[in-house]
Amino acid sequence: MHHVVIENWSRGASLLHARDARVKVILLLAFLVALATTPRLTPAASACYAALAIAGILLGGLPLGSLLLRAAIVLPFTATFAVFSLIAGDAPRAAGLLVKSYLSAAAVLVLVGTTPLAKLLRGLESLGAPRLLTLVVQFLYRYLFVISEQAQHMRLAALCRGSGPRPLRFRAAAGAIAVLFARSHQRAEGIHQAMLARGFSGRTELLSSTRIGLRDLLFLGAGLSLVLALRTSLGVLWNL
Repeated sequence: MHHVVIENWSRGASLLHARDARVKVILLLAFLVALATTPRLTPAASACYAALAIAGILLGGLPLGSLLLRAAIVLPFTATFAVFSLIAGDAPRAAGLLVKSYLSAAAVLVLVGTTPLAKLLRGLESLGAPRLLTLVVQFLYRYLFVISEQAQHMRLAALCRGSGPRPLRFRAAAGAIAVLFARSHQRAEGIHQAMLARGFSGRTELLSSTRIGLRDLLFLGAGLSLVLALRTSLGVLWNL
Protein backbone atom coordinates (compact mmCIF):
# COMPACT_ATOMS: atom_id res chain seq x y z
CA MET A 1 0.00 0.00 0.00
CA HIS A 2 1.37 3.38 -1.01
CA HIS A 3 0.65 5.20 2.24
CA VAL A 4 2.38 2.49 4.30
CA VAL A 5 5.48 2.62 2.10
CA ILE A 6 5.71 6.41 2.27
CA GLU A 7 5.17 6.30 6.04
CA ASN A 8 8.16 3.99 6.33
CA TRP A 9 10.22 6.29 4.13
CA SER A 10 9.48 9.27 6.37
CA ARG A 11 10.96 7.47 9.39
CA GLY A 12 14.43 7.36 7.86
CA ALA A 13 17.57 9.17 8.94
CA SER A 14 19.26 11.29 6.29
CA LEU A 15 20.38 14.84 5.66
CA LEU A 16 16.96 15.73 4.31
CA HIS A 17 15.09 13.93 7.10
CA ALA A 18 16.95 16.03 9.68
CA ARG A 19 15.88 19.35 8.18
CA ASP A 20 12.96 21.31 9.58
CA ALA A 21 9.62 20.69 7.89
CA ARG A 22 9.06 24.40 7.25
CA VAL A 23 12.35 24.65 5.38
CA LYS A 24 11.41 21.73 3.14
CA VAL A 25 7.93 23.14 2.49
CA ILE A 26 9.39 26.52 1.44
CA LEU A 27 11.90 24.83 -0.86
CA LEU A 28 9.15 22.71 -2.39
CA LEU A 29 7.00 25.78 -3.06
CA ALA A 30 9.97 27.58 -4.61
CA PHE A 31 10.66 24.59 -6.86
CA LEU A 32 7.02 24.30 -7.92
CA VAL A 33 6.71 28.03 -8.65
CA ALA A 34 9.94 28.04 -10.67
CA LEU A 35 8.84 24.96 -12.61
CA ALA A 36 5.33 26.27 -13.27
CA THR A 37 6.51 29.70 -14.42
CA THR A 38 9.11 28.39 -16.85
CA PRO A 39 7.55 29.45 -20.18
CA ARG A 40 9.19 26.91 -22.44
CA LEU A 41 10.34 23.63 -20.96
CA THR A 42 13.09 22.58 -23.34
CA PRO A 43 14.87 19.23 -22.93
CA ALA A 44 17.79 21.02 -21.28
CA ALA A 45 15.48 22.82 -18.82
CA SER A 46 13.65 19.57 -18.08
CA ALA A 47 16.97 17.88 -17.38
CA CYS A 48 17.96 20.65 -14.95
CA TYR A 49 14.71 20.42 -13.00
CA ALA A 50 14.91 16.63 -13.04
CA ALA A 51 18.46 16.86 -11.66
CA LEU A 52 17.15 18.94 -8.74
CA ALA A 53 14.42 16.40 -8.03
CA ILE A 54 16.88 13.49 -8.20
CA ALA A 55 19.27 15.37 -5.91
CA GLY A 56 16.47 15.64 -3.36
CA ILE A 57 15.76 11.91 -3.66
CA LEU A 58 19.42 11.05 -3.12
CA LEU A 59 19.80 13.49 -0.19
CA GLY A 60 16.76 11.89 1.41
CA GLY A 61 18.09 8.38 0.94
CA LEU A 62 14.88 7.38 -0.83
CA PRO A 63 14.69 4.52 -3.36
CA LEU A 64 15.10 6.25 -6.70
CA GLY A 65 13.27 3.76 -8.91
CA SER A 66 10.36 3.24 -6.54
CA LEU A 67 9.77 6.95 -6.04
CA LEU A 68 9.98 7.78 -9.74
CA LEU A 69 7.54 4.98 -10.47
CA ARG A 70 5.04 6.24 -7.90
CA ALA A 71 5.31 9.79 -9.26
CA ALA A 72 3.90 8.51 -12.55
CA ILE A 73 0.48 8.14 -10.92
CA VAL A 74 -0.34 11.72 -11.97
CA LEU A 75 0.33 11.11 -15.66
CA PRO A 76 -3.08 9.58 -16.53
CA PHE A 77 -4.81 12.72 -15.22
CA THR A 78 -2.44 15.14 -16.93
CA ALA A 79 -2.57 13.16 -20.16
CA THR A 80 -6.18 14.27 -20.66
CA PHE A 81 -5.17 17.94 -20.89
CA ALA A 82 -2.04 17.06 -22.85
CA VAL A 83 -4.18 15.31 -25.48
CA PHE A 84 -6.29 18.44 -25.95
CA SER A 85 -3.14 20.53 -26.40
CA LEU A 86 -1.83 17.98 -28.87
CA ILE A 87 -5.07 18.06 -30.85
CA ALA A 88 -4.87 21.85 -30.93
CA GLY A 89 -1.47 21.51 -32.57
CA ASP A 90 0.62 22.59 -29.58
CA ALA A 91 2.88 19.58 -29.05
CA PRO A 92 5.49 21.47 -26.90
CA ARG A 93 2.76 22.54 -24.51
CA ALA A 94 1.47 18.98 -24.24
CA ALA A 95 4.96 17.67 -23.48
CA GLY A 96 5.50 20.48 -20.98
CA LEU A 97 2.31 19.59 -19.10
CA LEU A 98 3.39 15.99 -18.73
CA VAL A 99 6.92 16.85 -17.63
CA LYS A 100 5.85 19.55 -15.18
CA SER A 101 3.19 17.39 -13.55
CA TYR A 102 5.57 14.44 -13.24
CA LEU A 103 8.41 16.48 -11.73
CA SER A 104 5.97 18.21 -9.37
CA ALA A 105 4.68 14.86 -8.15
CA ALA A 106 8.23 13.62 -7.63
CA ALA A 107 9.10 16.74 -5.61
CA VAL A 108 6.02 16.35 -3.43
CA LEU A 109 6.90 12.70 -2.80
CA VAL A 110 10.38 13.77 -1.70
CA LEU A 111 8.78 16.08 0.87
CA VAL A 112 6.30 13.56 2.29
CA GLY A 113 8.87 10.76 2.06
CA THR A 114 11.34 12.62 4.27
CA THR A 115 8.94 14.26 6.73
CA PRO A 116 6.66 12.43 9.20
CA LEU A 117 3.07 13.55 8.81
CA ALA A 118 2.77 15.13 12.26
CA LYS A 119 5.86 17.30 11.68
CA LEU A 120 4.74 18.18 8.17
CA LEU A 121 1.31 19.34 9.29
CA ARG A 122 2.78 21.27 12.21
CA GLY A 123 5.14 22.97 9.79
CA LEU A 124 2.25 23.88 7.51
CA GLU A 125 0.39 25.35 10.48
CA SER A 126 3.44 27.44 11.37
CA LEU A 127 3.50 28.76 7.81
CA GLY A 128 -0.13 29.88 8.03
CA ALA A 129 -2.14 26.88 6.83
CA PRO A 130 -5.60 26.67 8.50
CA ARG A 131 -5.56 24.31 11.49
CA LEU A 132 -8.90 22.80 10.49
CA LEU A 133 -7.48 21.85 7.09
CA THR A 134 -4.38 20.22 8.56
CA LEU A 135 -6.49 18.38 11.11
CA VAL A 136 -8.79 16.98 8.43
CA VAL A 137 -5.80 15.88 6.34
CA GLN A 138 -4.25 14.12 9.32
CA PHE A 139 -7.43 12.24 10.18
CA LEU A 140 -8.02 11.22 6.57
CA TYR A 141 -4.48 9.93 6.30
CA ARG A 142 -4.51 8.08 9.62
CA TYR A 143 -7.85 6.40 8.99
CA LEU A 144 -6.48 4.94 5.77
CA PHE A 145 -4.61 2.57 8.07
CA VAL A 146 -7.82 1.70 9.89
CA ILE A 147 -9.67 0.90 6.66
CA SER A 148 -6.75 -1.08 5.22
CA GLU A 149 -6.40 -3.10 8.43
CA GLN A 150 -10.09 -3.94 8.45
CA ALA A 151 -9.93 -4.91 4.78
CA GLN A 152 -7.01 -7.28 5.50
CA HIS A 153 -8.94 -8.88 8.38
CA MET A 154 -12.01 -9.40 6.19
CA ARG A 155 -9.91 -10.90 3.41
CA LEU A 156 -8.21 -13.29 5.83
CA ALA A 157 -11.57 -14.29 7.30
CA ALA A 158 -12.97 -14.95 3.82
CA LEU A 159 -9.96 -17.11 2.93
CA CYS A 160 -10.34 -19.10 6.16
CA ARG A 161 -13.95 -19.84 5.19
CA GLY A 162 -12.81 -21.27 1.88
CA SER A 163 -13.40 -18.24 -0.32
CA GLY A 164 -11.21 -18.51 -3.42
CA PRO A 165 -9.75 -15.76 -5.60
CA ARG A 166 -12.81 -15.78 -7.87
CA PRO A 167 -14.23 -12.31 -8.67
CA LEU A 168 -17.07 -11.06 -6.48
CA ARG A 169 -20.49 -10.36 -7.88
CA PHE A 170 -21.88 -6.88 -7.64
CA ARG A 171 -24.21 -7.65 -4.74
CA ALA A 172 -21.52 -9.49 -2.79
CA ALA A 173 -18.99 -6.72 -3.44
CA ALA A 174 -21.47 -4.06 -2.28
CA GLY A 175 -22.13 -6.03 0.89
CA ALA A 176 -18.42 -6.43 1.59
CA ILE A 177 -17.84 -2.69 1.16
CA ALA A 178 -20.75 -1.89 3.49
CA VAL A 179 -19.38 -4.21 6.17
CA LEU A 180 -15.89 -2.76 5.72
CA PHE A 181 -17.03 0.80 6.31
CA ALA A 182 -19.31 -0.20 9.19
CA ARG A 183 -16.42 -1.91 10.96
CA SER A 184 -14.06 0.94 10.15
CA HIS A 185 -16.55 3.46 11.56
CA GLN A 186 -16.87 1.43 14.75
CA ARG A 187 -13.09 1.23 15.08
CA ALA A 188 -12.77 4.96 14.39
CA GLU A 189 -15.25 5.75 17.17
CA GLY A 190 -13.11 3.76 19.59
CA ILE A 191 -9.97 5.58 18.45
CA HIS A 192 -11.69 8.94 18.88
CA GLN A 193 -12.79 8.09 22.41
CA ALA A 194 -9.25 6.99 23.25
CA MET A 195 -7.87 10.28 21.90
CA LEU A 196 -10.31 12.30 24.01
CA ALA A 197 -9.38 10.24 27.08
CA ARG A 198 -5.73 11.18 26.48
CA GLY A 199 -6.53 14.88 26.37
CA PHE A 200 -6.81 15.50 22.62
CA SER A 201 -7.98 19.08 22.08
CA GLY A 202 -7.92 19.45 18.31
CA ARG A 203 -4.16 19.52 17.89
CA THR A 204 -1.57 16.77 17.82
CA GLU A 205 1.34 17.57 20.09
CA LEU A 206 4.89 16.59 19.16
CA LEU A 207 7.26 14.90 21.58
CA SER A 208 10.11 17.22 20.58
CA SER A 209 10.17 20.95 19.89
CA THR A 210 10.52 22.20 16.34
CA ARG A 211 13.03 25.00 15.95
CA ILE A 212 14.83 26.13 12.84
CA GLY A 213 18.56 25.85 13.45
CA LEU A 214 21.59 27.20 11.67
CA ARG A 215 21.92 24.13 9.46
CA ASP A 216 18.30 24.51 8.41
CA LEU A 217 18.86 28.15 7.47
CA LEU A 218 22.00 27.30 5.51
CA PHE A 219 20.18 24.51 3.70
CA LEU A 220 17.27 26.85 2.94
CA GLY A 221 19.58 29.55 1.60
CA ALA A 222 21.49 27.12 -0.59
CA GLY A 223 18.32 25.56 -1.95
CA LEU A 224 16.62 28.85 -2.71
CA SER A 225 19.77 30.20 -4.36
CA LEU A 226 20.00 27.14 -6.57
CA VAL A 227 16.36 27.27 -7.63
CA LEU A 228 16.50 31.03 -8.22
CA ALA A 229 19.70 30.75 -10.24
CA LEU A 230 18.19 28.03 -12.41
CA ARG A 231 14.95 29.93 -12.99
CA THR A 232 16.79 33.19 -13.75
CA SER A 233 19.15 31.55 -16.23
CA LEU A 234 16.24 29.86 -18.01
CA GLY A 235 14.42 33.20 -18.19
CA VAL A 236 17.47 34.88 -19.70
CA LEU A 237 17.82 32.14 -22.29
CA TRP A 238 14.12 32.43 -23.15
CA ASN A 239 14.49 36.16 -23.85
CA LEU A 240 17.50 35.70 -26.11
